[in-house]
Amino acid sequence: MQKIGIDQTGQFHYTDSVIAKSRDLRPTPTPSLDGLSQHASRRMGVMSEAEEQDRKTINEFCHLLEKSKQLFNGLRDLPQYGHKQWQAYFGRTFDVYTKLWKFQQQHRQILDVKYGLKRWQIGEIASKIGQLYYHYYLRTSETNYLNEAFSFYAAIRGRGYYSKAVKEEGSLPHRSDLMVKKLRYYARFIVVCLLLKKMKLVRDLVRELAKQIDDYTATYEPEDQLEWSLVLGEIKSFIEADNLVNVVDVDSSSIVLSQRLSPINTPHMEKVSSSHLTLQEILIVGSCCDQAKFSELTLDMFRMLQTLEREPQDDSTQIYDASPAPGRVPFPENGEQRPIKRENPHKYLLYKPTFSQLFVFLASGFRELPANGVLLLYLSADGSFSNIKHPDDIGYDYGGIATNSKKEPDHANKRNVQLKDMHCFYPGDLFPFNRKPLFLILDSDNSHSYEHMPRYFGQPLIVLMSPENVPPNFHDQLHKGNLFTLFLHSPLMAVCFICNITDIPIALWEKGQTQVERFMGEASRVLTRSRNLDPAYLQFYGDDFLRLLMLRFIFCHVVMKLHRLFRGHNVTPRSHPPIPETEVLEHPNLKRAVMDLAATLDVRSLFLDIEEAD
Repeated sequence: MQKIGIDQTGQFHYTDSVIAKSRDLRPTPTPSLDGLSQHASRRMGVMSEAEEQDRKTINEFCHLLEKSKQLFNGLRDLPQYGHKQWQAYFGRTFDVYTKLWKFQQQHRQILDVKYGLKRWQIGEIASKIGQLYYHYYLRTSETNYLNEAFSFYAAIRGRGYYSKAVKEEGSLPHRSDLMVKKLRYYARFIVVCLLLKKMKLVRDLVRELAKQIDDYTATYEPEDQLEWSLVLGEIKSFIEADNLVNVVDVDSSSIVLSQRLSPINTPHMEKVSSSHLTLQEILIVGSCCDQAKFSELTLDMFRMLQTLEREPQDDSTQIYDASPAPGRVPFPENGEQRPIKRENPHKYLLYKPTFSQLFVFLASGFRELPANGVLLLYLSADGSFSNIKHPDDIGYDYGGIATNSKKEPDHANKRNVQLKDMHCFYPGDLFPFNRKPLFLILDSDNSHSYEHMPRYFGQPLIVLMSPENVPPNFHDQLHKGNLFTLFLHSPLMAVCFICNITDIPIALWEKGQTQVERFMGEASRVLTRSRNLDPAYLQFYGDDFLRLLMLRFIFCHVVMKLHRLFRGHNVTPRSHPPIPETEVLEHPNLKRAVMDLAATLDVRSLFLDIEEAD
């Protein structure tokens, strides 16, 4: 199929039949009686043929519309995991929507006059196409499809497809349903804009959504008005919590920066004899109770998914809030998938999954791993602690991470039986998945329960663990996301945040960014030349994303070790296998690089002297 395109003008398309019909209105010579009869007969035949053609056009439109709805509704029944199970169905759905969209463009006047097609109905079709592209992005992790979703959502707003929805329907009983569709469209559009970092547009959309919710509740007094108020509150809280550091231009206007991987921030790769492992499958799990979230996306999940994506190819040099790049076609015309080299690892986003859900997705990602592929599991969740006084089972006695707060009915006999939390994810739950290369990132107050992970099958394994404690100064900031994830997402933003820098000029930001990249280059050299480094680090080193995460982990460790606020027990991150402290984490060159950055940002007093830190 061809890519579903939006007509440039958004205007009605008048076909040749309209011109032909106007030609029939030209004055003709007065005919004889027989001639008049024959002429009338011909006119009636032309009219009936035209009406028959109009009827066929309307029937075809109704058929495509009904077929598209059936296929769209069927998407809910597709498995959320795996690759091949859903591709053919998505292909058929895209194909029908392509035909439907082009058909309504080509026959707009007939559908408008004879069928009574409303603009909100066109908007509904465009909205579903936007949803299709968004869900295809979720299943493929390719950001170009986000841009396609944005194009359709932006067209709906720009052409006011929903602006007269209630007026067009007059007093029909389902007009409140149209308002709900409009509100859902706004919520979905906001999510897409958030992921594309189009923050100026996000704020405009939030204001418009607030007004639409006010109109909806005032007009209909609906039962779901509280739910929509909560949605609006979630969006506002999410945006506010994500706005940690304001980068400003020379005219004090805010600049929105992208944190996706690009040639600008990809760390240089040292020449080492590393294996050719590549990150292929990712599970991003979020379950922090007190963290800002929107649409089943916590702030930590939001930040990590961007960290593990590349900038769209056509946009790689535009790190600011720019127009969307042209997307790629999901399926060619014959419906078969085109072999496209994947730019991003495939990922799943799971918000507060039950154990069974998480295990199924893990198993699916494990199964889909190609040869030399790596599975990455990122867990951002509250700890689930053990009260076993004398733990001896490293797999289960030290507790784990709570992926879901759901309480299961307790049917067991409680006589002196200590039950473990069913939805706690224990280190032992990952033992079967050690059969293939595994990279773990744990951001939790019980992350260290994973630091004794064994390698039963000899495959490469790395575990990056957050500090279990944060300084008291940050206890009331937990809703803004975890510090460890922030360091992995944007190291410079994390430094600004812990140093209480809320506004920073773009020139200073770029200078600081240069120094961060200089740190990464030095850390890369130090790491690869370490004699006591576990081989797993070099085995993962060849992948851009995994190399970036390892180097940012080192940066996080060095910064926290030097910052005066991070004094106390378990306030620095750990890794398993441990990164050598003397050769890497305590290396004087890395400490000096952090001190230089602190001096540039004029926060040198917040950091220890190198001698104090030794």
